[in-house]
Amino acid sequence: MTPSTIELPVTEDDRRIARYTAMAIALTVAEAALPSPLPGIKPGLANIIVLVVLLRHGWRDAAWVSLLRVVAGGLVIGQLFAPGFFLALAGAVSSLAALFLAVRLPRRWFGAVTISLLAAFAHIGGQLVLARLWLVPHDGVFYLAPLFATAALAFGTINGLIAAHLLAAVLPHTD
Repeated sequence: MTPSTIELPVTEDDRRIARYTAMAIALTVAEAALPSPLPGIKPGLANIIVLVVLLRHGWRDAAWVSLLRVVAGGLVIGQLFAPGFFLALAGAVSSLAALFLAVRLPRRWFGAVTISLLAAFAHIGGQLVLARLWLVPHDGVFYLAPLFATAALAFGTINGLIAAHLLAAVLPHTD
């Protein structure tokens, strides 16, 4: 009996997605070390990488980077399948749905900052809905919406500005 070996071909797209995912995971781990003034409010630094990938390589690659980042980040931080993991996953899926629609909007009016804001608000919305349905079965959780919306506005703007700067000046094309 001979041992069977399965070799999966690795494409240049796979390597590119892995590089971006590694950057996003590093930002996720760094962000986990930052103190948070309120549970659930984080800058979402990994979303900068997702935005860059979205605007440079398209939604499919951005979805891979975002979802791999959530799973691998949860594993590295030690929160895989904990409530925080599912909140991050709900936020990522909601954000990806917003990004799917946002990339179809005219680029002239919807740039990195606008798309980042849409994704940030979708992220918060997804997390609040999951928290209401699963963790806090009471409508009182929505009283936190203005606070989270303010954070989404601030961090969505900052992340969008950083992504726009990276796209324009710093990151070389790796295609």
